[in-house]
Amino acid sequence: MGMGIGTKKSRLWMVGLAAIILLGAGLGIVYMWSPKTEPSAASKEDPLLEEESRKSFDFFWLEANTDKESPGYGLIRDRAPGNPNMSSVASVGFGLTAIAIGAERGWVDEDEARERAEGTLDTLLNDAAQEHGFFYHFLNMSDGSRSGTSEVSIIDTALALNGAIVAGEYFQGEIAKKAEALYRRVEWEWYRNPDRNQFYMAYSPENGFAGAWDFYAEQLSLYVLASGSPTHPTDPAMFYSFTRDSRAYGEGEPFIHSWFGSLFTHQFSHAWFDFRGMTDQQGVDWWKNSVTASKANLQYAIDQSAVYPSLGSQAWGFTASDGPDGYEGRYGAPPSGFDNDQHMVDGTVPPAGAAGSIVFTPEESFEALRYYKTLPELWGDYGFKDAFNLEVKPAWYDADVIGIDKGITLLMLENYRSGFVWEQYMKNAHVQAGAQAIGLKKE
Repeated sequence: MGMGIGTKKSRLWMVGLAAIILLGAGLGIVYMWSPKTEPSAASKEDPLLEEESRKSFDFFWLEANTDKESPGYGLIRDRAPGNPNMSSVASVGFGLTAIAIGAERGWVDEDEARERAEGTLDTLLNDAAQEHGFFYHFLNMSDGSRSGTSEVSIIDTALALNGAIVAGEYFQGEIAKKAEALYRRVEWEWYRNPDRNQFYMAYSPENGFAGAWDFYAEQLSLYVLASGSPTHPTDPAMFYSFTRDSRAYGEGEPFIHSWFGSLFTHQFSHAWFDFRGMTDQQGVDWWKNSVTASKANLQYAIDQSAVYPSLGSQAWGFTASDGPDGYEGRYGAPPSGFDNDQHMVDGTVPPAGAAGSIVFTPEESFEALRYYKTLPELWGDYGFKDAFNLEVKPAWYDADVIGIDKGITLLMLENYRSGFVWEQYMKNAHVQAGAQAIGLKKE
């Protein structure tokens, strides 16, 4: 097992006391918890954070295919209780990370965790539908086959790989070998548009490639993985090939925004890759960028309280989630698009928005989570449900939780409390090589 930040839960607090030195791939970087975002010891172990973390873990542990004889063993549902037969590859990636967290915190037996992680990797290696190492976005829970007409997704594959890397680094042994094999199999160049030196956004056998990662979003870790590949690396300059549109919201600082202004785009890569104190070759500090984006999202909620009284400093974090009319990917905040006209707000609040930014805005996120806990209809078997809206009559509370939202909640709460996920991911040699290749440097 990876030495990590202690052997089990009783020693997790020690991460704040020592630097984690990573010497590899020529980086020579010292990673240390930033005092600017270090919460008090009391708040790190607040019962609410422990409860929400544990219940979020339970989703990934309990909503998986646990039939060891099944070709879909270890696949994790996209959501629950809805769509019981559909897994999302991204949910599996968050889940592999969750297994390591659960083992480290003693929420699950270590041998059981090891067996589940290895079995999940076996499914991904041998049975899950894929093309050139890239997985279909959605898979059938029972056998890992393609679900419906879902696309081959590069970003969801990256999230799955991120989880595999954490599991491999933590458990070591056969799990590390299988995570390595999964990563080495991916033919990153196949997914690159050579005319634009950008990754396509999707592929299907019926229609070929479509779209492009041509604007900033949640894709930063894609370039780290692709540039660090020992088998199929791509041009590191791709990290600088997408549009970086920098704007401010109101009187705030400018930051590089995503098209819909959805907060998850500033969180997902950061859940694994520790950008603290780093800048790229263009001088961008992506950690600071996410801090600014989170604060802008909060300020937008405060400003929108004049229209939607239920929003404000305790109810914010606009990000893709369920809403009263179904899943909505446009939930976000300005700046958005090129004219601030691409985001959508209707009073819907997903708890994962503030929770996923807790490393960027500790006090503000914590305040929101405490408020959400006062809403009994928002709490369920897996902690906070996906979203709520107090503006509609009657008030709407989601019946479901969604894997990627439970995932970003769990991983960011763990990073806030201990730095565990960052530590495991950043010691991977290929991650270090990818970071060096694209020019990420400690200030």
